[in-house]
Amino acid sequence: MESSNPPLDRFTLMELGDDRPNQELVKQSVQEWSHFAYVCLRERIDVPVFKELAIDLYSNYPLPRAYIGHIHLRPYPKSHVSIDPRTPLYIQVLTQLGYVDAPSILTPLYNFSSMHRRLKQLPPTSANPPGEEHKPALLWDNSAWAEEVFFYHVIKMIVEGSAYKSAIDAYVLINTVAKWMKLFASVSNAIEADVLGQHKNAFWYEQLDSSRAALVPLVLRLVETPAIIVLLKQPSGKGIRRNLAEGLARFVPTLPPGTPFTERLEMFRCGTLAEMEPGGKERQAAAKAAMDELIPPNVALDNFVISDMAISTTRVGLYIYLNALLIGRPLLQDVSFLAYLQNRHQGETQSSAINLILASFDVLANAVIRNERPKDAHLLRSFLTNKVPLLLCQLFAPQFSTASSEFCITQALNQVDTSLFPTASLMFDESRSNNPYTESVREDFCTACALHGLVQREHVERILGETSMSYEPSLEKFSKAKLVDECLSDPEKIHGLVRSLDNMDGNVGAVCHALVELIRQLCNSKETMTLKILCSQLAQKPQSLDILLLFEKVSAILDPLCSVLDNWRYDDDQAEYQPVYVEFGAILLLVFTIAYRYNLAPTLLEFSSTESCVLQILVRAHIPRLAAELAEKESEQLSGWIRGLFDSETGGLGDDLMSSCPPQQFYLLAATLFQKIVGAYACGQLNDESLKSGMEYMLDTFLLPSLVPAIRFLCESIWVEQKEQRSVIKILQLIIMPSSISAEARAMLSSVKNLIAKPLEYALRSYQKQDPKNQEIEPLLRALRENLPLSRRTGESEHTDVESWASTPNHGISGGLGHTIQALVHWGVQNGINAMPPSYTHRQLITACKILGPESVLYLLLEEIRSQTDAGLGSIVYDVAVAMVCAPDVTNESVTLLTGGQMLDMAGSMALGTAPSRTLRDCLRTEAEGCQELQKRDAALAEMVVRLYRLVEEAMAMPQPQVILEAPGMELDLNGGAGGLGDAMQGGGMTVDGLDMGMGGAASDLGLAGGGGLETGSDGDLFGGMDTTMDMFGGWDGIDLGGS
Repeated sequence: MESSNPPLDRFTLMELGDDRPNQELVKQSVQEWSHFAYVCLRERIDVPVFKELAIDLYSNYPLPRAYIGHIHLRPYPKSHVSIDPRTPLYIQVLTQLGYVDAPSILTPLYNFSSMHRRLKQLPPTSANPPGEEHKPALLWDNSAWAEEVFFYHVIKMIVEGSAYKSAIDAYVLINTVAKWMKLFASVSNAIEADVLGQHKNAFWYEQLDSSRAALVPLVLRLVETPAIIVLLKQPSGKGIRRNLAEGLARFVPTLPPGTPFTERLEMFRCGTLAEMEPGGKERQAAAKAAMDELIPPNVALDNFVISDMAISTTRVGLYIYLNALLIGRPLLQDVSFLAYLQNRHQGETQSSAINLILASFDVLANAVIRNERPKDAHLLRSFLTNKVPLLLCQLFAPQFSTASSEFCITQALNQVDTSLFPTASLMFDESRSNNPYTESVREDFCTACALHGLVQREHVERILGETSMSYEPSLEKFSKAKLVDECLSDPEKIHGLVRSLDNMDGNVGAVCHALVELIRQLCNSKETMTLKILCSQLAQKPQSLDILLLFEKVSAILDPLCSVLDNWRYDDDQAEYQPVYVEFGAILLLVFTIAYRYNLAPTLLEFSSTESCVLQILVRAHIPRLAAELAEKESEQLSGWIRGLFDSETGGLGDDLMSSCPPQQFYLLAATLFQKIVGAYACGQLNDESLKSGMEYMLDTFLLPSLVPAIRFLCESIWVEQKEQRSVIKILQLIIMPSSISAEARAMLSSVKNLIAKPLEYALRSYQKQDPKNQEIEPLLRALRENLPLSRRTGESEHTDVESWASTPNHGISGGLGHTIQALVHWGVQNGINAMPPSYTHRQLITACKILGPESVLYLLLEEIRSQTDAGLGSIVYDVAVAMVCAPDVTNESVTLLTGGQMLDMAGSMALGTAPSRTLRDCLRTEAEGCQELQKRDAALAEMVVRLYRLVEEAMAMPQPQVILEAPGMELDLNGGAGGLGDAMQGGGMTVDGLDMGMGGAASDLGLAGGGGLETGSDGDLFGGMDTTMDMFGGWDGIDLGGS
């Protein structure tokens, strides 16, 4: 180690103060420990060496725990961006040695938290009383990830009984946790109040959420520890109780309401803690009695009287609802959607059919008007021509004839704007600027309807009003069974079947069902070579997955794939192992594609065991592990891969290596392998030629899919010291921009780039801001440019859209949403022929709910209802408001729990699940239940709330299954048509989503189990709640957070 001291001794002594009896000894010890901490971080000392040095140093220069914790967790004057990634590892060692405890970790972490800096940058609010005036002059720029890690570390200490040594230490711990709660509450309130800075606050809120998610179980574990309860009851704990009560009173309201953890904390504050005060039980009983007297027992929401008002059923409501269903991952499930459609029109099938057709054209027109990306318009056009005819087949009851369905289709097409969806003759008008996404849509839709027997083939031209240029009377209806048999007998036909997903002829439904059935059968028979071909084709066309999900659930695709991967084993007589890697990787790549594109939670897959290899790969493969965390066999496998990739004398990657390391185990080592590669290249142990040679191996098809978790790790590694950043950039150049690569590998690399384009672009741009003169970043960004539009389809808003809405005159985002509602209402007034829809994206409502909160958005809706009702447009504005409240939010869905009702953390252990945020419907229900009190303050508002609530509940009511499923279960003959509706559904491979005739599954399958009413999807979010900056510290497993 060098002898020069770090530039922090004077600050350390100043902030710690003098220990007068042993001033010189303390000063010398502080200097030695400060120098030790500084050099260990600078030299990247390994954990075992650090432990030995720390023991030796402590024997010569002992210091109180508070001093040691302070020295290791304070920022350096020249290095205060973020806590060094090695610091948590060093603190873990010091904890094991007993040199630090929980108070000595949390206190300096609080003193130097970047939350103080955030609080200074935000405008003060009345809900944010100023905290302690004395704060260190030097704070961390970003300490959120480290706070999350240390909070979990302290939880582990509490569980193990090593968090504190004495009652005084326990009191200090409680007091510090109370300070943390007040700080989080202050920052949360300030961010909520800063309406004009939403585009900046989104990143802050992510940081706040990640560390707050760890603080909640820490507080819960602390207050439910019996020893802590005993200490709080002591007379000496009076002041501590007061601080804890104040912290909880400010912190709990910032948490999602209604969750078990929020309720347990509130119960502790109002129950256990309140009863510790003299006379606490008596005061609680008196307060409850007084509250009971204030609430009349006979007041109920059902008995609340409101005046009658006729509500219009316009094109607007379904236009909003369809936009929400298709804005991200398609959420359409036939049962729930048709129930909503029938509820809107009080069971009038003709009105339902006409409005469904019109709304589908309107949504496509909106995508063209808004100049949405081509992939959006393609999905919406496929929905109109391939999905809507099948929905109409289910909608029409057995007694309806083909003449009736023809009438509805004709009426709808007569109201479609010909300036946007031209007739065949108008397409040859040279004065028009035709759009490829709207040309021939009328003909394609009529062709699909004729194919499924909704109109007679010879009547197509009469319905269109002219001779069709694209109608093909000889078009045959596909059969799912026939398509599956053809592909099983000739796998080469799979390519053509996947290409058929782009067709607009009404047969795509059968193609989708055939593809999913093909996946299922190939998985069951373990025909992995053919399955590899199919998975590769789908992974290369992420837009095709959007089409597939119009007709099938995610689970129908992923469940068989995950099952075959989980049960993958080498044959006893296995001769070659590289082909096994190729097939495993191609199948896993499709799983990656679906999970990443739609941000799906691994919990969606309902794994039967937490040991599932796919589950472990999804949540752990991008997290590197320390040598001490690897089993002996894993260490041997890792060494084998390093030698195979970079040691030319070993002869490269052979069967011996791959036979000893199945692909499941290799993927779990991917991040650790790349961590070693980055470190070796940074230290000069790997030269450029060796690195290039090793990366060429990684770009072969049998290893290429492992680059997905590897690049995720590299994205996070760009935040480390400068030397390693350059190593990461060099490795990314070799991966993203290879000099030579086979055609098959290039196609697979393109699929990989589609998955990681978004996070990698974010990481590269962040690094570019740190080093603007670096010329190596821009070529990488250019190489990702074509992949970015294909990277994600989640329903989240783009940054530019949020900035645009925030800059709306008069109240920013809330004002912009108000203008949108007004435009929709005025369009509803013109509910006639050729009325162009207003520009609308459901992302705006989703963003407003995330930034302003659903309660604020609900009150904005109510104010618009009041304003438009006063203007005589109440019947229309209610239709708009009902649709917005009923519309699903693809970014805020309930999460399917794993077996046993538990969820997993990144280490594969039980963890706390993230409950979905409150929806507009939840908030509306809460307001409606308080209608009596609301009436005393504002009678008109109370009436609006109750009316809106009843309309929403009526629209979301699920009828008896027979009402929706009646037609599919019967043989239908629509006299004179090309085929009956029953034939249409069977020929199209049509199924009714989510049907379970057993009583046990009916509630969940029909969407009646949750608070959201009609469920439009049961998929969760894989990366929405994950703070990837702490992924490399996944060591806090095995923690019981249940409070027992």
